[in-house]
Amino acid sequence: MSRLRPERVQEALRQEISKIVLEEIKDPRIGFLTITKVELTKDLRYAKVYFSVLGGAKEKALALKGLNSAKGYIKGMMADRISLRLVPEISFRIDESIEHTKEIYDLFKRIEKKDEGEIDAASN
Repeated sequence: MSRLRPERVQEALRQEISKIVLEEIKDPRIGFLTITKVELTKDLRYAKVYFSVLGGAKEKALALKGLNSAKGYIKGMMADRISLRLVPEISFRIDESIEHTKEIYDLFKRIEKKDEGEIDAASN
């Protein structure tokens, strides 16, 4: 199997799931949501679908419940749209990387402000 095949399938799944969630699922629990990444197993049987959602912990939990309840519908739509021998079983995961990145960015900002304060104090 080509090394590029799983990467192409992951990207195709991400795009199709994004379209399905955005255009076809009308569940009010699913707010402003972005499918950020899909990770497939080597045999292409299982897919972890990562998403980020605007809001706090409550909105994330509601979105996860909404996606899980629409899992069968999403899988059926993927079977119609993507020609794969086997449509992977999907599990949804909240993507925490955006929050983690923001925490690191905020930490760098605090360090920068502290360093600027020390430089100002040393020059006086």
